[in-house]
Amino acid sequence: MITPLRVGFVTGATPDKWARHWRERHREPLELVPVTESEQEHLLRGGSLDMCLVRLPIDRDGMHCVRLYDEVPVVVAGREHLLAAADPEVTTADLADEQLVMPHASGWRPDVEQLDWPEMTPREAIETVAAGTGVVVVPMSVARLFQRKDVVTRVVADLEPSTIALAWRVERDDETTQAFVGITRGRGANSSR
Repeated sequence: MITPLRVGFVTGATPDKWARHWRERHREPLELVPVTESEQEHLLRGGSLDMCLVRLPIDRDGMHCVRLYDEVPVVVAGREHLLAAADPEVTTADLADEQLVMPHASGWRPDVEQLDWPEMTPREAIETVAAGTGVVVVPMSVARLFQRKDVVTRVVADLEPSTIALAWRVERDDETTQAFVGITRGRGANSSR
């Protein structure tokens, strides 16, 4: 029995195109495993995953890491929030007086004193802001994944984008791993490194 290549993907990442190309070109099975940002590195280092589409930053010690694409940061607020009337883009200055739900997600915090929010998943954070409490800053892919009719999304123009990368342990760098890396880098079926 052939062991599947286990590739994790963090919330919001979309591995479908690469998985389709893998299945067209390789007989080894591919298993896609959804992971959260908080567990992405732990599962990869622990060997539960062979590779993972991670949201940077991660500790790169003992890891190979190939940057794939950047994600635009957006703020999500309830439909009745003032941001609903704002332009498609806002700045952190526009958010300076807001209570930020899930503040660790963006790396940015407003200057006002923040409530001590319990640990939340992105879905729970968006449900919280839909109820009219605070705002949350997340990558656009996460906001789209959990899109609801009772929230609005605005690009935060002055925040740095987040980055999705493919990571794997140095000791896992074999032919199968490099074949998947090649697919994510756009190599054709007959091309080589």
